[in-house]
Amino acid sequence: MPKFMINRESEDIKREITDIMRSLKDPRVTGLLTIIRVDMSSDGSYCKVYVSSLDGLEAAKTAVKGLENAKGFIKRELGHRLTFRRMPELKFIADNSTEYSSTIMEKLTKLNIDEE
Repeated sequence: MPKFMINRESEDIKREITDIMRSLKDPRVTGLLTIIRVDMSSDGSYCKVYVSSLDGLEAAKTAVKGLENAKGFIKRELGHRLTFRRMPELKFIADNSTEYSSTIMEKLTKLNIDEE
């Protein structure tokens, strides 16, 4: 599959999973969750979804457990919303990049205040 198609389908999956996550009733999938990126394999059969939480890596790991349990529901909803020939197998991975970027932002703000 051409790279531009993989990128387009990855963005579609990212947008739709973000919307589906809002409707999940699992208490583990709450808080400020962000899908950082979606990596699809070259044949479109596997998809890694990187999930981050502003509350930290432990909250992201807890959310990933909830998303893994809801994987069947998410895959079915993606099938209704997107027209793919074959829906990729989803793998959710916890990521701490949102927490890391907020820490860097706090340090930069602190440096800016100290300079004035």
